[in-house]
Amino acid sequence: MRPRTLPVSIAGVVGALGYARWLSLPNWTVFVLCLLFALLAQIASNFANEYFDYKAGRDLAGRGGPRRGVTEGDITPHAMKRATLFTLAVACVIGLSLVLWGGWIILLCGIAIVIGVFAYSGGPFPLSSHGLGEIAVIIFFGIAPVCLTFYLMTGYIDTYVIAGSISIGLMGANVLLVNNIRDEADDRVVRKRTCVVLFGRRFGSFFYLFNGWLAVWLMGSAWLYFGGLWWLVASGYLVAHTALWYRIDCLSRQLRKHGNADYADGLSPLNPFLGMTACLMAVYVLLFAIAA
Repeated sequence: MRPRTLPVSIAGVVGALGYARWLSLPNWTVFVLCLLFALLAQIASNFANEYFDYKAGRDLAGRGGPRRGVTEGDITPHAMKRATLFTLAVACVIGLSLVLWGGWIILLCGIAIVIGVFAYSGGPFPLSSHGLGEIAVIIFFGIAPVCLTFYLMTGYIDTYVIAGSISIGLMGANVLLVNNIRDEADDRVVRKRTCVVLFGRRFGSFFYLFNGWLAVWLMGSAWLYFGGLWWLVASGYLVAHTALWYRIDCLSRQLRKHGNADYADGLSPLNPFLGMTACLMAVYVLLFAIAA
């Protein structure tokens, strides 16, 4: 399930709640249903990612990062496939209930999300293996959850919401960037062409830094509107984000110099920064929702 990454899906729905509180009125039933759908969709995506990466030979036994259950033989491929389909089916049942608020357009959006779950690492053109993983995260963990949840609550879309959805998507993409920086050497061996493999760890590191600063800038008008001391939230995020980037950049240089051989047990020094990046994102968005 990769629990340390789950704040990414939570943040998108909570961000929509913040915009609904600011610009309209929140619908708490819709909020709960969207939150459950987002969590289950991300878990299904994580399951599918492990299954398809195993089937395609993109996971190697003993590679850095969290232990891959299917590759290491802890979970059978058939069991992982069943878990993926069951989790996605439950998500779809919840998603179908949202048609009551948003109409049949929500069904089409739900179908697109289901396709995204499989297209990320499966199919003839897996997005994660062609340098498009970060774009997929921006769309499916930023634009989609924020805009759709806000629309379901209010019945319309606002330009502030669109800007905020891109902002939250950029923060979510940073979690994937940490993952790809850590796995660069292993991904290169199996020809998994993430953006870090294509452009290098140095690029991935500065992409991480840029995303965080751009994300805060996109939500700047909201923080200015809230006034008071709420600007400290944005400032605090930037300080913490830059500090995380500095440590990630230093560690990525060490990995580039020494390789991943010392981390075959999965205990890469970059592992904690996955959770830190996701939690920093979640705290930032939660405080935004409170400020609104």
